Amino acid sequence: MHAPDGFIDVPVSAAAGVLAAGAIAVSLRGARRELDDTARPGAGGGAERTAPLAGLVAAFIFAVQMLNFPVAAGTSGHLLGGALAAILVGPYTGVLCVSVVLLLQSVLFADGGLTALGVNITTMAITTTVVAYALFRGLVKVLPRSRRSVTAASFVAALVSVPASAVVFTLLYAVGGTTDVSIGKVAGAMVGVHVLIGLGEAAITALTVGAVIAVRPDLVHGARGLGQKLKLRVNGELVDAPETAEPVPVAARSPRKVWIAGLVTSLLLAGFVSFYASANPDGLEKVAADHGIDRQAEEHAVADSPLADYGVKDVDDARLSGGLAGVIGVGVTVVAGTGVFWAVRRRRAADERAEDTTSAGTSV
Repeated sequence: MHAPDGFIDVPVSAAAGVLAAGAIAVSLRGARRELDDTARPGAGGGAERTAPLAGLVAAFIFAVQMLNFPVAAGTSGHLLGGALAAILVGPYTGVLCVSVVLLLQSVLFADGGLTALGVNITTMAITTTVVAYALFRGLVKVLPRSRRSVTAASFVAALVSVPASAVVFTLLYAVGGTTDVSIGKVAGAMVGVHVLIGLGEAAITALTVGAVIAVRPDLVHGARGLGQKLKLRVNGELVDAPETAEPVPVAARSPRKVWIAGLVTSLLLAGFVSFYASANPDGLEKVAADHGIDRQAEEHAVADSPLADYGVKDVDDARLSGGLAGVIGVGVTVVAGTGVFWAVRRRRAADERAEDTTSAGTSV
């Protein structure tokens, strides 16, 4: 759903940019609390633990977004990632994760317009994260507190977040669209195709969240409070220990293995599996072509980038070119994302030290 320049006029794009900037500013403050895992019982490690994991989530979203899957005749879809990021690392950090991905995609890969960056962050980062996490939290409150419930809530939240994003784009287009097109037709087409895309989003989100919960529930923001039961070997088989037994202190273990596994998976998806992704236009591209929204689309400002269109310039082999671009994208995203979250976490620590110093001086 990466909108190019020219779909939305300059005033509305600028307003969306202001909204996106404000949301990012709020998210920076909120992410400081989410990244401070020292507040969790039994946890530790601060930025050394949480910043790399948040950076990995951003890199994973980048990788999976390269995997367009077919959803209807001549149409494909891809992960938006807001629901997945919010559930794994928290809503504020989730907004930042998706925003980092969108920024790098626009600047390095000419995917999503530069003047439309605010529109894309509003629809793909803010809307999906807010809608998904609000619905997710509501569901886990009424469902039994179990891993299956968290996974099921993840599925529903991700499913709803995608058409919600389509609705917000339609509203922005209704106010600032650059072509004279029936908004009713655009809304129907956008919501219809993105409900189908939402099913793919939901499946990817639920599978990923379920996989992480199965091995390290303590690393999933939305699964806080889920304990890992102690296993006892009885007659050669592992069974759950009685509820009175002490839980396994999984939070004390290093997340390094999870981080390495996630990074390797991201590199394989972007560097190899992406070659087999659907070449059909995604939902927004298809609707834009069918209804004439793309008549005013502008060429990307960095269309001649060495990595434009997810290929490496001057590398003739399509498989190698796309694979290298994917690997480079994952590498840049994990480094940039980790750097951002490291800085956010360190700022939190600096603020806490300043507050402690002020309190000590006041008491004296």
